[in-house]
Amino acid sequence: MEEKKRSNRTRVVGTRLTETEFKTIESAWMKSTSLKLSDYLRRVIFNRPVVKTYRNKSMDDFMHEMALLRAELNRIGVNYNQSVKKLHTLRSLPEFKRWMLTNEVEKRTLANKIDEIKSHIAKFAESWLQS
Repeated sequence: MEEKKRSNRTRVVGTRLTETEFKTIESAWMKSTSLKLSDYLRRVIFNRPVVKTYRNKSMDDFMHEMALLRAELNRIGVNYNQSVKKLHTLRSLPEFKRWMLTNEVEKRTLANKIDEIKSHIAKFAESWLQS
């Protein structure tokens, strides 16, 4: 089986369009499965097949929101791990009390993010069930 060769795209081609021309291209791109405008334009220019399909805007929005929440949860997890490591190095009661206060803030932040995720999932489920 022949492997596809990956070429480094080093050449840039620029062109000026009217607002109407750009909106026409953008509209056609948004109706395709191409995630990037450059990919869509290459397919059109080189007469490659362009798969056109209905894209579910609410699903795109949901996935974008979930990606942001996942990144935020990752950051919270890293902070929590650092906090627990700090706990293992504490030697005195005042240090421990400070850690407990900080830990409570982190715990509330995590609970809020979990509630936000639940809310987004509930909205998406409601929208999905209605369609």
